[in-house]
Amino acid sequence: MSQPRRTSRRRAWTVLTLPAVLCVLAACSGGPASGSGDDAAGPGRKASPTPSGPPGTLFDAFHYSGADDPELSAHGWQVRTDGGGPGIKDTWSTAGAGFPSDPTAQGGRAMQLQSSTDGTKQGTKQVEVQTTGTNLFTGTFAARVHFSDKPTSGRNGDHVVQTFFPISPSDSSANYSELDFEYLPNGGWGSVGPRLDNVSWFKADPPDRVNQTLKQRLEGWHLLMITAVDGKVTYALDGKELFTSSGKYVPREKMNVHFSSWFIDLPFTGGPRTWDMKVNWVYYKADEAVSQADVQKTVDGFYGAGTHYVNTVPKS
Repeated sequence: MSQPRRTSRRRAWTVLTLPAVLCVLAACSGGPASGSGDDAAGPGRKASPTPSGPPGTLFDAFHYSGADDPELSAHGWQVRTDGGGPGIKDTWSTAGAGFPSDPTAQGGRAMQLQSSTDGTKQGTKQVEVQTTGTNLFTGTFAARVHFSDKPTSGRNGDHVVQTFFPISPSDSSANYSELDFEYLPNGGWGSVGPRLDNVSWFKADPPDRVNQTLKQRLEGWHLLMITAVDGKVTYALDGKELFTSSGKYVPREKMNVHFSSWFIDLPFTGGPRTWDMKVNWVYYKADEAVSQADVQKTVDGFYGAGTHYVNTVPKS
């Protein structure tokens, strides 16, 4: 069961880019594709116009050059650098956020979240990337995510948490909302792994939530989906429904989407090790329950058109 972890929760963020660049909607769905021309990408590049698409849709294939790419900020993303929890406090760093080529990813590119530690706080770096618009509410949230069961280098055994979740902008909100996928390959909080926790929150402090756990090893790429419509929330993995919450355990206010890789604790020293989590793409459709097949069909269409970013979700 996912444990209380919201004390001193992330809320102070630093924008890690050049001054904000305004995104302009293109005149038609065939408009310029944001993120194209990757070979010429660089911190000095201006943000491309945002292509239009189906109303109420967010899609991002993470075709950026790095945390300082102006398009990352212009498209509504931030990389965390503030203190606080969860995990090892005051160890959040931009160093682990990258956007490398990846032959296993659709379109050959992915966002990489690389957390690392040597077992000491001083030698630990956690990573988190989030949207900043706070305008995602009910509908379908989906992401193609690569989980790791072991570090890419160094000794195994860390209590690492690899996550995808929409969450309220403030833990103290009267309408606090949070919907979690949390993968713990080695367990944590006294539990054994591997485990995928699916958690719907009503309140952060004191914790009030319901959850379900899938005890299964999940190394590799997976399609994670959260559908929140008609007074219930359904979690699905690769098209298989895992858990449904209802009643008070549903979204009550608009949220941001987060991806993160962090450590519950530091169980041993034993030299440096690095954990990689990857995100191929993220998709959101407002107010609608979209099937896995239709999500993938839409995503395939964006890739086929050379479109790397779409945002037609209303701002308020």
